[in-house]
This record gives sequence, C-alpha cells and structure tokens, in this order.
Amino acid sequence: MSLDRFGRNINYLRISLTDKCNLRCVYCMPEDMTFRPRQELLQDEELYRLVRIFAELGFVKFRFTGGEPTVRSNVVEIVRRTAETPGVRQVAMTTNGLLLDKLAQPLAEAGLQRVNISIDTINPEKFQTLTRWGEVEEVWAGIHAAQAAGIEIKLNAVVVRNYNDKEDVVDLARLTLFQHWQVRFIEMMPFGDVADFQQSGIVPEAELRATIAESLGPLELVDNGRLDGEARLYRLQEGIGNLGFISSVTQPFCASCTRARLTADGRLRLCLLREKEVNLMDPLRNGASDEQLKAIIEEGVWWKPWGHKLDQEVIPLNRVMSEIGG
Repeated sequence: MSLDRFGRNINYLRISLTDKCNLRCVYCMPEDMTFRPRQELLQDEELYRLVRIFAELGFVKFRFTGGEPTVRSNVVEIVRRTAETPGVRQVAMTTNGLLLDKLAQPLAEAGLQRVNISIDTINPEKFQTLTRWGEVEEVWAGIHAAQAAGIEIKLNAVVVRNYNDKEDVVDLARLTLFQHWQVRFIEMMPFGDVADFQQSGIVPEAELRATIAESLGPLELVDNGRLDGEARLYRLQEGIGNLGFISSVTQPFCASCTRARLTADGRLRLCLLREKEVNLMDPLRNGASDEQLKAIIEEGVWWKPWGHKLDQEVIPLNRVMSEIGG
C-alpha cells in the first residue's frame, strides 16, 4: 500500500504511452505541437518494469493515456503484459477512439476492461472545429467496436464555452436515455501555452446541469452524490445510463484522490494541476535497482500535494495536457 502524508491510498496509475496524438484539440495543444523523439520516452521493457514495480507497491488500477495511446504501435502487447502482471486488477484506457474500429477486439482479448472515449460533440462540423481535423464518424465506429468487444464504455466531453456548451451538451446527455453508457462532462483545466484560452472557456457544473434539465427534464442524483472516480453522477428520469460531472476546477475532489501519473518521458506526476514531478527515467537508465526505484516512488507519493492552487492563480505551465496524460 502506498500512502501519502494525508492518509490517502494512492493505488491508481495513469500511464502516458506517448505525447503524440492524431488530433489537435483546441483546448489540449497548439496546432503546430512539437513532439519528443522516441528515444526520450519510456521504452517497452522500461515500461513493463515500472508497471511491475508499481504493482508491487500496491497499485491495482492502470489506465493508459497519451497524447493518444492507440498510436503506439504495440499498444495491444502493452495492455496484455500489464493485464498479466501480478497484482493488477483493472486495465483501462482513455482514447479519442479513432483507431478503435480495428483495435477494440484485440485490446479486449489482451485484457482491456474499460475505455473512456473522448467525444466533445456529435455535430460533425463542430467536432472538426474542436479537433481541428477529426471526423466524428470515425469515433462512432470506434464506440460501436468497443461495445461489440464487450468493453465497458464511458464517453468524455470537455466542455468549452461558446463551442459545445449548449445543444451539444444536450445531444450527448440524450444518449443516456437509450444507452447504458456514462456520459461525462469535464471542466477545462488550464495548462501551459493554452492556459488563457482554457480559463476563459470554463463552464461550471451547475450551468451544465441547468442546460440539460431545461431540454431533457430533471436530473436525479445517483448514490447520494458519492463520486465514481472523479465524477459526480446524475440520471435523467427516463435514462438507463448516467451523466457524470468532473468539476476539477470549481468543485475539486482532492480528499478522495488516489491517482498518480507517469508521463511518457518517465516522470511521476502526483497532481495533474501541480508542476512538481519525480524523475524516474534517469535512475531507471542509470542502473537503479528495483528497491531503489521503489524508494523514490514511495517518497514521491508521500509528498503528493493535497490539490491544486488555481484559486490562488497558480497555473501549471511546464506542460500541456498531452504531455502529462489525461
């Protein structure tokens, strides 16, 4: 068990497989983003070793992110090796879904249990505007492939004011009337070079719920407001799925945080919205033993911060979202 100084059991690791992505979403990265050379990122055997070490430290849930994790050529084998690691109970992925049409079945057979698919609008024109060059039909193909493969599905929508905060939110919420999906609405969080745009585009949860209720009727609180991971759940009265609201900026959930992140270049980041990171790459490549790496990780976890300081105008500027892993 890996405890921090506040008594939280940190047992959930989000691993960025790459900083590269096949989209350029306006809230995530600049259109002319420059990515790191492959040799500067964790190699396969380095990644497998760290997964084993984290599992031995009590981490039980692993989620692969990016950038876009499916653009890594051997993503299926990475999922398989992780799922086979002793101590690992759950393997999940966050993806834009563009490559799931071909990958969903192999990933399911390799041990992928859950997938969060990013879809900020179902309107083709707006989708292309938000992603700069994406086709929403390809995402739908990926969603249906994941469903056919038996993978549990959640849909993630980052809400951006004046882009997708009105009818698009309603369209997405309406999906839960006839699908057993969780549709999650995520507040934008400020990072790096696009922080100003992100801050100006935040749409609070209360406003989103009012917009949905106006069109689709009242929302019923699920599980007395107990968080499902990061999301507070609601249900439309006739719905068979759930609506999740992830309000990291306006309603932070730091007290229940169990997460850490491993960036593609081998840094352990203990809070998404704080810049401090623990360098694992250098000791890994300089011959550190498993016990030495465990000691570095445990110390980093112990000093995990309570939460962000956005209310004090402290904004993480050292990376954009794609360089951290969602």
